[in-house]
Amino acid sequence: MPKTVAVVEDEAALAEVLQYNLERAGFGVRVYGRGDDAWVGLQDEPPDVIVLDLMLPGLDGLEVTRLVRRHELLSGVPILMLTAKAEEVDRIVGLELGADDYITKPFSPREVVLRVKAVLRRTGPPAGRDGGTGARPWLEAGKIRLDPEGHRTTIDGDEVYLTPTEFNLLRVLLERVGRTQTRGALLSEVWGYADDVDSRTVDTHIRRLRKKLGDERSRIETVIGVGYKLKR
Repeated sequence: MPKTVAVVEDEAALAEVLQYNLERAGFGVRVYGRGDDAWVGLQDEPPDVIVLDLMLPGLDGLEVTRLVRRHELLSGVPILMLTAKAEEVDRIVGLELGADDYITKPFSPREVVLRVKAVLRRTGPPAGRDGGTGARPWLEAGKIRLDPEGHRTTIDGDEVYLTPTEFNLLRVLLERVGRTQTRGALLSEVWGYADDVDSRTVDTHIRRLRKKLGDERSRIETVIGVGYKLKR
């Protein structure tokens, strides 16, 4: 079965172009022109990825993001936001609410296809690193434990929900515990690209991750002017 992309975009011409290019890339596509219609459709038929414009009639993109992240069946679906340059504040709010990535208009349809493929790679099952058996050991630092295979994270034994991007960000930091990771390295490893993404994407996800780590939040250390590292 092909992966399904829900395109939520009220500009009919742009939605048609996105649908055409995504379908050419092998995706199934469902298009919604209003935020409220999209919310109903997303619950009825959960997609694999949501491509979501911020400025929408009915419900705006921020409200749709908020609802998706609170919904039991949709909370893990990656969200790729479409924003205008003038919407910088809304873009940061969208990342804070749980969007995984964003693309600033104008953009090429090919870029959207590449970003959708990248976010699906991040949310897919991780490759085995144990010499061929497929099983991967839990990663640990302090009270933080992460199961790469089961996609679970616990803090002092209590399970913590992380979005797919937050999970992969924490995984990379745990795999390289004690070593400073530049923002560019994190963009490359977690998001799959480095040159064309604002480094505030990393900072926003780190801020969200710290909130969810509770008493262990201070284990993620900011290396000023460089990036971040996870302390043992």
